[in-house]
Amino acid sequence: MSIPDGEDQVLYELKAEVEIELTLAEASHPEEEMELPVTEWLFDPTDVEREEIGLRGLHDAVEVLEEHSRHGDQGA
Repeated sequence: MSIPDGEDQVLYELKAEVEIELTLAEASHPEEEMELPVTEWLFDPTDVEREEIGLRGLHDAVEVLEEHSRHGDQGA
């Protein structure tokens, strides 16, 4: 991924931030947490899975915007 100039910088930074958050959510291994008694949970595994789903949707949306931006630049 190359660093873009101008308006695409915002999308680049957003995508990078979402990718970091996705990596953290995946590294938390919510499925392992569910095997423990509820009193030992450090976080609710369902919340982590829900957050990961939302982050994946946001990541896909940013990719669509990046693609749209690239096609818009070519047509101008």
